[in-house]
Amino acid sequence: MSGSLNLMKLCVGAEGPDDLAAWQAQRFGDGNARHVTRMWPKREAELLDGGSIFWVFKGVMLARQRILDLQRVEGEDGVQRCGIVLDRKLVRVSAVPRRPFQGWRYLAGADAPQDLPEGREVEEPLPPAIAAALAEMGLR
Repeated sequence: MSGSLNLMKLCVGAEGPDDLAAWQAQRFGDGNARHVTRMWPKREAELLDGGSIFWVFKGVMLARQRILDLQRVEGEDGVQRCGIVLDRKLVRVSAVPRRPFQGWRYLAGADAPQDLPEGREVEEPLPPAIAAALAEMGLR
């Protein structure tokens, strides 16, 4: 991830990565997931060159999905929006606390948390408050 430009987004309404995966499966079936946002990223080419969207659940960044494409989507109100097409695979990452923010933010690859080692991604996640405290201490 160190060379890629990524997005960071709050995942409102989901308790954690498993909840998001279940919602996406219900909503999109076997197809790619899509997240629609109001703003179009100006750094589109960098995002499409291996970037991911990093999901923040209850103040802790816990997972990412690779960005496959950006598509224009017209809302029912006639306003053009950006549809971020995502790989369905949710990759668990080391827990990193994040303060609330609106919309999405760019996240440089060098600042992105590392993927969890193989085998750890299926462990029961720590409660968000504990994961955030450990991450603040540098013990993620």
